[in-house]
Amino acid sequence: MAADRIGFIGLGNMGAPMAHRLAAAGFRLVVHDKSGERLRAFREGHPECQAADDLPALGRACHLVITILPDGNIVREVLLGESGVAAGLKPASLVIDMSSASAIGTRETAARLAERGIGFIDAPVSGGVKKAVDGTLAIMAGGDAGTIDRVRPILEVLGKVFLTGPVGSGHAMKSLNNYLSAASLASAAEAILAGRAFGLDPARMIEILNASSGRSNSTENKFPNFILNQAYNSGFGIGLLAKDLRLAREVAVAAGTPDTLLCICAEVWQEAAHELGDLADHTEVFKYLESMGRLDSRGRTGNGA
Repeated sequence: MAADRIGFIGLGNMGAPMAHRLAAAGFRLVVHDKSGERLRAFREGHPECQAADDLPALGRACHLVITILPDGNIVREVLLGESGVAAGLKPASLVIDMSSASAIGTRETAARLAERGIGFIDAPVSGGVKKAVDGTLAIMAGGDAGTIDRVRPILEVLGKVFLTGPVGSGHAMKSLNNYLSAASLASAAEAILAGRAFGLDPARMIEILNASSGRSNSTENKFPNFILNQAYNSGFGIGLLAKDLRLAREVAVAAGTPDTLLCICAEVWQEAAHELGDLADHTEVFKYLESMGRLDSRGRTGNGA
């Protein structure tokens, strides 16, 4: 396997379409995923891409490795574990982590890789599966600006690159973005549920909100495409969003900034993930809040005057 290949680790809901775009753009990939089924499915569509026998072999084959995995602990184990990628990477290689991970943990991972002479960029993405497919993701890149510029032609196949600052800042930005996204979706769900109970039509509410100051990505995208039609298939799991809220709180605690609303939001999403299961689609938070409303109404007394 040629050394100019790009290693790509993680062929899940986001990783697979991203790897597809890179392969379609002519980049030669060496791919890896812990799921043999996902690996086979990807290679059936891209027989020109090679599958590494193991993680060190992937490292030996590539000077650039991209990871997109469920969390930073998994990233660290894949890279720095006893049989990790770093065991095969040469000095002056580069890792780009596009997962959603802890900003603080990312700094530790980058420092350990630096001891081996390996560079690191954190470049998490936002936009969901649809934007991964069409290559319009927002990419929040933390790390040395010159290094990011050198890999910009690769990243721009996947979306628009935003420089955020030093290593770890990309993951901090992603977690804070997802906090706002989660808060928006939960608050919109509560508003729709309240309006529906009052006699308003949810579809008309969404129409009005999207012409008014209450509009958001949740009302413009998630409600029409995944909630009102009861599809609940955005492709992003509720457990992952609950994790991102924990990471956002980690950033706020480290920064010493107010986090009252963040704590409440994180608790709501953690409870929803517990009730629905981590693999439920995150748009199913609407069903969770709907069920909580039924429970509350059964417990209320009085005339509400």
